[in-house]
Amino acid sequence: MMRMLLILCSMVLSLELVLVTSVNPSLNDDVLGLIVFKADVQDPKGKLASWDEDDDNPCNWVGCKCNPRSNRVVELNLDGFSLSGHLGRGLLQLQFLRKLSLAKNNLTGSISSSIARIDNLRVLDLSENSLSGTIPDEFFRQCGSLRSVSLASNKFSGKIPETLGSCSMLASIDLSSNMLSGVSPDNIWTVSGLRSLDLSDNLLEGGIPEGIAGMKNLRGVSLRKNRFSGLIPDGLGSCLLLRSIDLSENALSGSIPDTLQKLTLCTSLDLHGNLLTGGVGDWIGKIEALERLDLSGNGLSGELPISLGNLQSLQVANFSRNGFTGALPQALSSCKNLQSLDLSNNAYSGHIPSWIMGPNSLKSSLLDKEEVAAKYASPIASSAEGSLQKLQILDLSSNSFAGEISSDIGDLTGLQSLNLSNNSLKGSIPATIGKLKALDVLDLTANELSGSIPSEIGDANSLKELRLGGNKLVGIIPDSIVKCSALTTLILSQNNLNGLIPASLSKLANLQMVDLSFNNFTGTLPKQLANLPHLLLFNISHNHFQGELPLGGFFNTILPSSVSDNPALCGAAVNKSCPAVLPKPIVLNPNSSSDSPSDSLPATPGHKRIILSISALIAIGAAAVIVIGVIAITVLNLRVRASTSRSAAALALSAGDDFSQSPTTDANSGKLVMFSGDPDFSTGTHALLSKDCELGRGGFGAVYRTVLRDGRAVAIKKLTVSSLVKSQDEFEKEVKKLGKIRHSNLVALEGYYWTPSLQLLISEFVSGGNLYKHLHEGSGGNLLSWNERFNIILGTARGLAHLHQMNIIHYNIKSSNILIESSGEPKVADFGLARLLPMLDRYVLSSKIQSALGYMAPEFACRTVKITEKCDVYGFGVLALEIVTGKRPVEYMEDDVVVLCDMVRGALEEGRVEECIDGRLQGNFPSEEAIPVMKLGLICTSQVPSNRPDMAEVVNILELIRCPSEGQDESS
Repeated sequence: MMRMLLILCSMVLSLELVLVTSVNPSLNDDVLGLIVFKADVQDPKGKLASWDEDDDNPCNWVGCKCNPRSNRVVELNLDGFSLSGHLGRGLLQLQFLRKLSLAKNNLTGSISSSIARIDNLRVLDLSENSLSGTIPDEFFRQCGSLRSVSLASNKFSGKIPETLGSCSMLASIDLSSNMLSGVSPDNIWTVSGLRSLDLSDNLLEGGIPEGIAGMKNLRGVSLRKNRFSGLIPDGLGSCLLLRSIDLSENALSGSIPDTLQKLTLCTSLDLHGNLLTGGVGDWIGKIEALERLDLSGNGLSGELPISLGNLQSLQVANFSRNGFTGALPQALSSCKNLQSLDLSNNAYSGHIPSWIMGPNSLKSSLLDKEEVAAKYASPIASSAEGSLQKLQILDLSSNSFAGEISSDIGDLTGLQSLNLSNNSLKGSIPATIGKLKALDVLDLTANELSGSIPSEIGDANSLKELRLGGNKLVGIIPDSIVKCSALTTLILSQNNLNGLIPASLSKLANLQMVDLSFNNFTGTLPKQLANLPHLLLFNISHNHFQGELPLGGFFNTILPSSVSDNPALCGAAVNKSCPAVLPKPIVLNPNSSSDSPSDSLPATPGHKRIILSISALIAIGAAAVIVIGVIAITVLNLRVRASTSRSAAALALSAGDDFSQSPTTDANSGKLVMFSGDPDFSTGTHALLSKDCELGRGGFGAVYRTVLRDGRAVAIKKLTVSSLVKSQDEFEKEVKKLGKIRHSNLVALEGYYWTPSLQLLISEFVSGGNLYKHLHEGSGGNLLSWNERFNIILGTARGLAHLHQMNIIHYNIKSSNILIESSGEPKVADFGLARLLPMLDRYVLSSKIQSALGYMAPEFACRTVKITEKCDVYGFGVLALEIVTGKRPVEYMEDDVVVLCDMVRGALEEGRVEECIDGRLQGNFPSEEAIPVMKLGLICTSQVPSNRPDMAEVVNILELIRCPSEGQDESS
């Protein structure tokens, strides 16, 4: 309705414009034209609020600039105003407009050829919008006084108009980052007044014509990331004013023409990512203004010329991913402004040249300065004067360099990244590495380095990435590494390192990736490692660690492969329980005194008279007291256990269960086990399983709430599958296995009670109720916000991923089995109950979880398909859709049955998936999160199990979907 009103308003204003101007030509046309323009766009941020149609002129309006004499608009700059809508005809009234800039908005639709015909328009900038369609051929036919046109970063397609070549006054044209295709018109290359041409990031093809030589005023040309092929034209060297050339990421072939040596003003030459061959000639040294040279990713070969040393302004040099061989030209040491040097992925061998490693290595020069002086007017600086002190990035990786790393590397104090990986370097890591205070990245991977990691590594306290894997290093991880507080990546795998993991490692709060695999580390892992908040990888496989893995944080979901081949390691991830730690028994020797070992009597045969000292008598007395105490505690403990057993039996009896029907039933025949603490209920003989305490009922039984004597509430599930439950031994075995599972998103099993006809499961009590009630029965005031919904989806996924890691299938995913803590954190309940049945019979399972209709994977109906964890993934997918849409998995209408998965899938195919999001959120959700979550839900509900992702993959996807505003509360 609002859109129709705006259209009508635009039509009325257009008509008014015609009528009013015909009656009163003195009225300012700019006001009417801008009001019509305003009616055609949406202004969500109210940027155009100052535009008032009652004003005499628009000179005080935001974005408008007028000629002070005529009060006519000469500039309209609305960059970044978040405007949407389309470009109407109102702007055509601004006949004195010289500059129109609408960049960085959300304008859509096509562009009219009329815009370029505004008589005085010189600058037109419509970049960074969502304009589409083809560029009309008429657009450039009457380009009048246009000097600069930018249509960059839109969605234009089709060919570049031939008429562009007729715009002889154009100085700048930018059509980059669109979808333009075909061969570029030849007449573009004849616009002699053009200073800047940017056609980058399109789909243009064909060759670059020799006609480019006629563009004598050209300062910058960028054809990057297209499909241009053929040779680089010699004529490019005739554009003597060129400062910047970017022909990268095309399919250009042949050699680099030596005519480029005439471009003495050129500061940037980028030819990377082509099919260029041949060598680099001495001519390169004549482009003395070069600051950036990138020839990487081609098929260039041979030796680099010594003339490179003449490039005194060179800051970035990239020769990587070619086939360069021979010695590195020592002349490069004269490039005193060089900040980045990349020679990686070539065929260099031998020792790393000493001149690279620092000024102390430049005491002698092998450079033939006379030869160079004969070629160049300005001779190359001598090695004594040369220095790479400004070098920040040095990459010599993936070559065949041998020898040792010189200790002079410490002289490059400005170095931020050093990559010498994948070579054949030997010797030790020099201690002078510690001098590199600015070093962010040190990568020495895959060499033959030996010795230990120098303790001075901690002095390089800016390190973020330390990669030393694949060497022959020995010794321990130095404690000094704790000084590298910014460290995010620590890769030490495939070495011969040993010793303990320093506890100080847990103080590196920024750690994300740690790989210590394939070493000889021993001992236990510091428990404090569980406190590292950003860990994504912690691989300790193939070592000799022992003891229990840290509990909590990342280690609750660590992959088994990351801890494998540590035989003495225990914990959930290795599927090996840790032995209980019992206190050592007190052993008293009545023949010893507390004074000294010499007081003990000799162990000789025959009768000896034993004389006890006072201290011995005291020791014996103490022992007697301890023995009496132990006996007393044992007696009391037996009484407590007997009392508890009677209490538990009484609780069950008070529920009137059928196991008490026999008058000879022994009250002590029931077995009550709590996994932690004493089984002490405050209810005593109160009717524990009465209706008053009932929380709900499910396919496996009813749930009741009670309170332990210490005030802690627990939930008790009375199983209603008694006739199907396994024997007591099998039941207890399975329950104890479930009781060991601990995860922040799983309801913890606290204990159980067994008789042949009554089984109770005791779990932690979650106070916030279940998800079903929050979604479908909650009042408007308790509506879940988007942030709460996303956290529930993510937490549920993490809980299920942990179950699957423990080889446990839930079988009964549904919203009533997702409990919500008061903090909003979800906990998955009722997992693994199907394991208590004697066999996983599909009929029994489906009959016991009828309430999960809509969540059940299709393989339940097909006996030939194996039931796996993928049935949980299906249920989770339905659950995710339920949370986002607020609709039940299956809803029964008067004349129809709506299946949620089918509804969302249909909406997605029709492009209206956003309509499926719970309307109660009223737009308070980020579509960049909600829509991907629904798409993920549909993938999880694929009919073919193998097409569904694993839950671990689901967790990773959800974490990628999470927006930067994740931690912020959103209004509900």
